[in-house]
Amino acid sequence: MLRPDFPDIIDYISRNSSSYTVNTNGTLITPKIAKLMKRKGVKLVSLYGATAEVHDHITRSPGSFDALMRGIAYLREDRVWFTVQVIPLKDNYGQLKDMVKLAKSLSGNYRIGVNWLYLSASRNAQRNTQIKSQRLSAEVVFSLNTPDISYNDWLLSTGQDSCRKKDDEFMFSGCVRESNSFHVDAYGKMSFCYFIKIPKLRYDLIGGSFRRCWEEFFPSLVVKFRFGRKYKNGCGVCQLRQYCQICPAYAYLEHGDFNSKVDYLCPIARKKRDFERRWKKEHRRYYNIAGVTIEVNSDEPISDSVFEAKFRKFEVNDPGDDMISIHHHFSSPNLMEYLGRECYNIPPWKIYENNGFWVYLESDSKRLCKVAVFNHDHTRVRIYHLDSNVLPKMSGHSLTLFPTDQILIARILADREAFYLHSCGVIFEGKGMLFVGHSGSGKSTMASMLKGEAEILCDDRIIVRRYRAGFRIHGTWSHGDVAEVSANSSGLAAVMFLRKAKRNRLIPVKDRKQIIGRMLPCIIRPFVCRDWWGKILPLVDAISENVDFYVMEFDKSGKILDELRKL
Repeated sequence: MLRPDFPDIIDYISRNSSSYTVNTNGTLITPKIAKLMKRKGVKLVSLYGATAEVHDHITRSPGSFDALMRGIAYLREDRVWFTVQVIPLKDNYGQLKDMVKLAKSLSGNYRIGVNWLYLSASRNAQRNTQIKSQRLSAEVVFSLNTPDISYNDWLLSTGQDSCRKKDDEFMFSGCVRESNSFHVDAYGKMSFCYFIKIPKLRYDLIGGSFRRCWEEFFPSLVVKFRFGRKYKNGCGVCQLRQYCQICPAYAYLEHGDFNSKVDYLCPIARKKRDFERRWKKEHRRYYNIAGVTIEVNSDEPISDSVFEAKFRKFEVNDPGDDMISIHHHFSSPNLMEYLGRECYNIPPWKIYENNGFWVYLESDSKRLCKVAVFNHDHTRVRIYHLDSNVLPKMSGHSLTLFPTDQILIARILADREAFYLHSCGVIFEGKGMLFVGHSGSGKSTMASMLKGEAEILCDDRIIVRRYRAGFRIHGTWSHGDVAEVSANSSGLAAVMFLRKAKRNRLIPVKDRKQIIGRMLPCIIRPFVCRDWWGKILPLVDAISENVDFYVMEFDKSGKILDELRKL
């Protein structure tokens, strides 16, 4: 905001960028700038003290606290959504609680931004001594910045955490190749990272163009800088490397070279390692259904008594190749970040779509109860429980803690050539059989008849999935009157449409239109099915052609089992 043309810059960025962040101390915000900041984008306003005395002492700028309050008043006047970033340092740590209280009063959103206190690129000894004097201990830094394990694991698994990927000999290869962001300072110098201050790693936009920087200059840096022997024999082989904040930029600011370790970070890395090991043991569980591993994470520890006993049959020890992730939070999210276009509104659910995210709101007659934020393909979801601050005890009848897990699973199955079918599934004499029908048609009756004669996969919901070798049926935990369930699966041999009668017989159905017409009403649909039908209809068509179908007339005598044995 030092630049006189800042309003023009923010105007251009807000009109043309899908994502950007403005990080400011708030002292130079004017009414004109506040109006521009009302547009989409992330705005972070830093707070260094709960009083003018402490804030101005930290900033070394008398009057900066009053200027900050004035800038925030302009933002509030224009109803700008911004985040107050509380910056704890050694000289203001005693005011931390009051700083948080003040932040909450200033904005609907705040965060504690633990400052890693990189040293000055000027290499000024006096200034760097002052910076080091404000560093908090490893214990305090970690307590204020406990890692989000599930998010960090996802970043690593998708290759998006370039700062922690140093598995080749080039220093900045991951930073450049895998990043989709950039930084421009007030002087027109563009870099691939905010902390890059070395002139030869920065591009002068005034004398060039953004396209040339992005397409030529940044890629040229990939192979220009190699790790030296000091790094390769030190941090590069350290067992704490994946937990450490160290990077070439940090090392350069600390020591003037890219390869040295930063001693300040070592105890923090050890605490991260110990925390992650403990957290994964106490806060994470894995379950497998129809070949999909569901990773369940929770802010609260997950004891054996949280979820109903039926889930133990589906629990596994390790993640699989195909995995989706659930994370339970017991706090309120910033809904202003997520809500977009409303695309579903049937109580108790409202669903919004916003830039590839899906937001599900569950309400009762009085209040909002849950907020679930899904990624674009529903493979990751963060569920915020607003009406509780702990996990349930022996009442977890679903892994999502929704009324049913079908809300999540039905959506992701279509991408795996699978769907939920309202049916009872069994493995009878080595053959997978489905008994299809709505409530009251006799699915649970068939499960009861077959007890002791067949393996009951589930009496009410079965997953049908296509593989190269054909269709298979998979057990689920979404049972009806018969609580017996199994995580097993079997090749699908026959499908029976149930019809209660006074006699017992199987009537073959050859008409594919009739088969499809009977199947479709029994398929469990997700809430959002705009593209879902396009994936499901070809599956139903294929199953109607490749599997035997029957109308099954039966009574409660059990004689129908003799007919099933003939198949």
